[in-house]
Amino acid sequence: MKTMKLGALVALTLGWGGTVAAQEEIIFGISATPNSLQGQSAYEFQRRANEKLGDLGEVTVFDSSQLGKDKDMLQKIRLGTMHITLPSSVMPEIAPEYAIFDLPFLVADRDHLARMDETLFSGTLVPAAEAKGYRPLAVWENGFRQITNNERPVNVPADLDGLKIRTPNSSWRVSMFEEWGANPTPMSFSEVFVALQTGVIDGQENPLTNIAGAKFEEVQKYLSMTGHVYSPAYPTVGVETFEKLDPAIQDILATTAQEVAVWAREQGAAQDDELLTKLTEAGMEVNVADRAAFVDASGPIYEKFATEVENGQAMIDEAMSLANGS
Repeated sequence: MKTMKLGALVALTLGWGGTVAAQEEIIFGISATPNSLQGQSAYEFQRRANEKLGDLGEVTVFDSSQLGKDKDMLQKIRLGTMHITLPSSVMPEIAPEYAIFDLPFLVADRDHLARMDETLFSGTLVPAAEAKGYRPLAVWENGFRQITNNERPVNVPADLDGLKIRTPNSSWRVSMFEEWGANPTPMSFSEVFVALQTGVIDGQENPLTNIAGAKFEEVQKYLSMTGHVYSPAYPTVGVETFEKLDPAIQDILATTAQEVAVWAREQGAAQDDELLTKLTEAGMEVNVADRAAFVDASGPIYEKFATEVENGQAMIDEAMSLANGS
């Protein structure tokens, strides 16, 4: 765990009144580990932003939940005791529109995600978060989620019957796994390794980068390639805190976040095969799940989104229309 720099510690202890003075630190807290894609993206953002900021300020990343769990850090960016955080699956708890990314198999590939970024993100998702006091600056990659467990390979939804599967603290992800027959157990990411190690839960679902980054291969036997959900991660600021920054700093942070979005998708695509090989060589038994069986079992999840989220069906239709580049 990284030792906090003195300036960052003072800033966190005393809190900021708003504007960041020259060369003071802009605190970026994340829950992910540094070697996960989210961690790599945060540090790439730090590197690029600091090159541009010069004497205006300095971004400092604190990984691995050093500054709290995701919900804690979301509160801190609103209070002004830190500036940026990187929520992923918890965003539907802020604004239900973000549950569009909890619809199974909706995102076809990274090109499809890029098109959704250009339309749904700026037109629908950003305003929904801003209404709650938050502003996502970009859509970064968390990745396509796979299922691991210690009981059996998961080929079809019935194989999940009764398994205690950790999910993020997202009511939508819980509903998904309940629909598939599992016993979903919401839990912060920082607690998952020990819960798997001690048998409190049977398994979990995450992108390969998080599975490898957290060394889950040490405490999990089966890796089932379901690709059931593509999870973005959103570099997010509190609107009031962000708008107290020097406008030049605001522009640099926003522009850099968009640049790293492209970088993260490229890195995610490049790392998939390498990570799968690494996990297989570490002893995990890998199977490719029956996608059609999971799709057939997912209709009620789409119906829930269409009926419970304002303009939900229109969002589904728009997302699907972008799958083939139209």
